[in-house]
Amino acid sequence: MIERRDIFQAIADPTRRAILTLIALQAMTPNAIADNFNTTRQSVSKHLRILTECQLVKQEQQGREIYYSLEIEKMKEIDQWLNQFRKIWETNFNQLDEVLSTMKKQKK
Repeated sequence: MIERRDIFQAIADPTRRAILTLIALQAMTPNAIADNFNTTRQSVSKHLRILTECQLVKQEQQGREIYYSLEIEKMKEIDQWLNQFRKIWETNFNQLDEVLSTMKKQKK
């Protein structure tokens, strides 16, 4: 039985977030990704495996090379989850703005 990894645990790691940022614009091979880090190729492969298991990245075979790219739909799921909090923050900030504006008017 394959253990299903949590996408939030996957993106909690700074190296994995950096990998996602790297491949957001263009697909890259594991070696090209590893060239951007001061770590072993095996370490990068482990991070890629976790990101793949969480379906945050997808693999595509091109000739003898495997290219990794961002799985946009899965990233949208993260964004949708965060959006519920974004709405709360915006409401709180708007309410704070109103309180501060009222306080400024009362000082005059």
